[in-house]
Amino acid sequence: MLMDYTTGQVLTAGNEHQQRNPASLTKLMTDYVVDRAIDSHRITFDDIVTVGKDAWAKGNPVFDGSSLMFLKPGDRVSVRDLSRGLIVDSGNDACVALADYVAGGQPQFVALMNQYVEKLHLQDTHFETVHGLDAPGQHSSAYDLAVLSRAIIHGEPDVYHMYSQKSLTWNGITQQNRNGLLWDKTLNVDGLKTGHTSGAGFNLIASAVDGQRRLIAVVMGADSPKGREQQAAKLLHWGQQNFDTVQVLQKGQKVGSERIWYGDKEQIKLGTDQDFWLALPKAEVSRIKAKYVLDKKDLEAPIAANQRVGEISLYDGDKVVGHYPLVTLESINKGGVFSRMSDYLHHEL
Repeated sequence: MLMDYTTGQVLTAGNEHQQRNPASLTKLMTDYVVDRAIDSHRITFDDIVTVGKDAWAKGNPVFDGSSLMFLKPGDRVSVRDLSRGLIVDSGNDACVALADYVAGGQPQFVALMNQYVEKLHLQDTHFETVHGLDAPGQHSSAYDLAVLSRAIIHGEPDVYHMYSQKSLTWNGITQQNRNGLLWDKTLNVDGLKTGHTSGAGFNLIASAVDGQRRLIAVVMGADSPKGREQQAAKLLHWGQQNFDTVQVLQKGQKVGSERIWYGDKEQIKLGTDQDFWLALPKAEVSRIKAKYVLDKKDLEAPIAANQRVGEISLYDGDKVVGHYPLVTLESINKGGVFSRMSDYLHHEL
């Protein structure tokens, strides 16, 4: 699946809502919950976490053969370094240490994860673990994970740069980021995450910047690490070559004027009170035209600025490609007695 970051539009997809095993893509939500705790000032990046036995690989057979930061009980590690271990090393032990610190335990942290599932309207997703190892009832979809990735990129500027970090050294052990597209000089990939378990296959979410544009590719259930990278790269190249993300309406931009009755002016400017963008095939960009309709036949003063009075529709030929609110760009006061009487004679009689 390929999503445009700015607009959230899906540019191409196959079974994007199919529920699948997310594997370590689960850690995107783990990181998101940690960052929300930081934003709410419950914790800070500089807080020191004492690692418990439940985060120790030797004491947890479920961690056998899985990705680790290689923490030991009693280690004192900052939240920042644990976040790096989660993101770069995909450390299951780092996930447990963070869950214990933020929520007091893994079950409580998983409950927080599922609360944010609801807040982000991830309808195909439910989490059972903090790390993504196979668990009954745990599932997500390519679409939901793209939405989550978009939220991370937008809402975590202090953390997102970690997703582009190619290696991490901890306790004398250097590990490489498993996202091989970070080394692809043709794509400018700067995140996000890989995942793999025997039940999930090979998963990858990759985000790439092309000028002012950003695309998010999601591949789930590939047969190999190379296969997931090839599929994601193909999606990103295709999106960069065939689509542009363009500003179709600008805040305060006039799209038309209309007669207003009983005011101290006869015309009122109309437009939008927000910036709106669309991801469009490059061949269609120059063909986009705007038309609007009013909610009511006549506009009457007094009327405030930024009041909705209709709808703007964007067309590519006969095809509608977007609907947006039409608002007043200025306020119009009630006119004087004589001008209102004149308007009444022209308007009502």
